[in-house]
Amino acid sequence: MTLKRLLLIGLTLLAMMLSGLSLFASWQKPQFQSRLELYQTNIVLQAQAWQPEDSNDGNFPAIREAILGDKPLESATKQYQEARDSVQTNLDKAENKLAKLRVTPPKPLPNEALDTSTSSQEQQQLEKSVNQLQKLRHELDLRLGILQAKQGQTDSALSTWSQLQQRSDINPEFSETANILSGIWSNPPRLLPNAQQLIQKNLDGWFRSIALIQLYKLQQRQDALSAIQVAQQASATDAVWKLAIIATIPSLTALIGVVLLVVLVIQRLLKGRESILAENGEKPWSTPWGVETILQVFVLGFFLMGQLFIPELLTLLPIPRSTGNARVQAFSVLISYLLVALGALSVLYFSIKRYFPLPEEWFRFRLKGNWFLWGLGGYCTALPIVVIVSLINQKLWQGQGGSNPLLQLALESRDNIALGIFFFTAGIAAPLFEELLFRGFLLPSLTRYIPVWGSILLSSLLFAAAHLSLSEILPLTALGMVLGVVYTRSRNLFAPMLLHSLWNSGTLLSLFLLGSGNN
Repeated sequence: MTLKRLLLIGLTLLAMMLSGLSLFASWQKPQFQSRLELYQTNIVLQAQAWQPEDSNDGNFPAIREAILGDKPLESATKQYQEARDSVQTNLDKAENKLAKLRVTPPKPLPNEALDTSTSSQEQQQLEKSVNQLQKLRHELDLRLGILQAKQGQTDSALSTWSQLQQRSDINPEFSETANILSGIWSNPPRLLPNAQQLIQKNLDGWFRSIALIQLYKLQQRQDALSAIQVAQQASATDAVWKLAIIATIPSLTALIGVVLLVVLVIQRLLKGRESILAENGEKPWSTPWGVETILQVFVLGFFLMGQLFIPELLTLLPIPRSTGNARVQAFSVLISYLLVALGALSVLYFSIKRYFPLPEEWFRFRLKGNWFLWGLGGYCTALPIVVIVSLINQKLWQGQGGSNPLLQLALESRDNIALGIFFFTAGIAAPLFEELLFRGFLLPSLTRYIPVWGSILLSSLLFAAAHLSLSEILPLTALGMVLGVVYTRSRNLFAPMLLHSLWNSGTLLSLFLLGSGNN
């Protein structure tokens, strides 16, 4: 066995270990989906104040119920209570783990000094996680109390805020805000100084409006009350439009996708190998390189470049990362991604350079042909498939398993330039790089050893695992399989790139609408 092979085996084991640790670390992290559902709930709450000019129309109640659902306040309260319970469970786990780490530090091996750097880093990460969960629990309790008070459950609301104030870990501002909310909903009410400022600072969206309306009524400030009610109506109209866009466009796309799937399956049953779905379905690529080249590209060029080399390089560059500035965060994400892509594609080029010119159909880009229809149709069919898989996936993971951190950054960003950078990263850079690597190189390379359908499945699993979140493996595998089918049938990389771009752009557009509706 040559030195190169031994080195490649060692690097492969290292990449598998690093990826496994990252996936295992994501097991205890909450899914992004739960935060996303709360954002959508907040927009539904804002839309409750919607009163169009023709609200006396007999059809208005039915239209309102179709948009907001039945009993939106009760539904929101239930969802916030579930989110709060989930946060408390995760907080208890993190605090117990942190307590054990503080009491029983790791024991050194015989004749070996204790390395405190790893345990210290783990402790710092746990402390940061505990602080974040505590803050989130406080925010949820403030909002849960308002939901209870709005439904006339004043005693429950006062109890929620009272328990919040009694915690030793609470931020003074949250304690003061809870005290203010208790005061304005008490009987008789109590008005405290700086009430308006603290409500505006620590609450947002519908919750802020409801608290301020209650405050202005007690203060008998008619002008301020009228102004916020006008603003509330404008926000409600805006929220209705956002809900319509978020619900209508994906629903229509999914409906088109279901119809396409039915038509394709029927055609496949009737025409067999002459159907569109079977076109090029069993035709492998002519692959001149072997498994060593495949491992070299993915282990050295992708996994280690993304998890080891580039992260270490970025620590040496003067790029601020731990900052609250959305533009700096977005720019840092873009630079990191471009460096990983550049490194991986460089390894790919030098690994296959000696096989040039490549056989036909390798890395094919053709503007002519039906690639646009394959990409657009693939997007429509992917939507219902991934949605169904995601629903099953949520039941399996119960809100755990982690998520792509880019999604939360995009959701919470309030800066248009930062959002533009996120759109470029996810909507253009990611489809170009990932499709070139996973569909352009990996999938065809695997057809040398396994059938095309097996290559689609294996490349999809690796594509999903590369995102390093356990909760995303099943949905991303389903998406990867649609991408693989689209590429093997069209034999044109423009098709999966278009599908991938539409998918990421649609996701970011939904996040932008949800995030802007929670200002």
